[in-house]
Amino acid sequence: MTLYSKIEAPAHEGIARTGAAKPLLILHGFLGMSDNWKTLGTQYATLGCEVHMLDLRNHGRSFHSDVFNYEVMVQDILDYCQEHKLSNIDIIGHSMGGKVAMLLAVEHPDLIDKLIVGDIGPKYYAPHHQEILAGLNAVDFSQKPSRTEVDAIVAQHIPDFGTRQFLLKSLYWQTPEQLAFRFNLAVFNREIENIGTALPANSHFNKPTLFIRGGNSKYIKGEDFESIKIHFPAAVFETIPNVGHWLHAENPKLFFEITASFLNQ
Repeated sequence: MTLYSKIEAPAHEGIARTGAAKPLLILHGFLGMSDNWKTLGTQYATLGCEVHMLDLRNHGRSFHSDVFNYEVMVQDILDYCQEHKLSNIDIIGHSMGGKVAMLLAVEHPDLIDKLIVGDIGPKYYAPHHQEILAGLNAVDFSQKPSRTEVDAIVAQHIPDFGTRQFLLKSLYWQTPEQLAFRFNLAVFNREIENIGTALPANSHFNKPTLFIRGGNSKYIKGEDFESIKIHFPAAVFETIPNVGHWLHAENPKLFFEITASFLNQ
């Protein structure tokens, strides 16, 4: 089973790199999909990167599976890289995608050149998506609701418009008369505890690593830097002010500037 991907060919190969385009993999967060990164992916291509934006299993247009944990998602990425003959890759992972990227890096360091992690750390996170899942589970698609009706139902649990807009990007017409979510909500309900899994103890990645956090987010705190350095001794930290967890969507300009500078070092 292959992951769905969008591949952005380098628009101006050689601006930042010489020779063949360097692979850059982008991994979205929980309940997201590769489409969330389309604009940024196009920008990274102008740096001379061959950009691979992936839908992780049970998300977007990728396959659904009853097995959902970081070990199998890492194997999915390994299979994808083998299929596309990718090596010496750079990788960007946001939130859950950052957890996948971190585990991939510590288990297969020879595959990765540079690692960028968006607003998530290697520590354990207790389940905290209950309201979001309640809102999504409240939708009864057998009643054939319209997009407007789905939004109104979800809004009873998730009043923030930006969060709903993000979630409803995964809403699509399964048939001409039937809406559905692209993600595998039933599996998420059952396996939600796995989303917060900590990186294994005594695991390390010694190559260049960037942790970039939102100034208004609490996912990475100042006191976490020391424990992050245990796993990633070469880590550097950047903060985008006045944004929350979806930092790449709230301030894509600064996110791109910071990450592009790191990739070009």
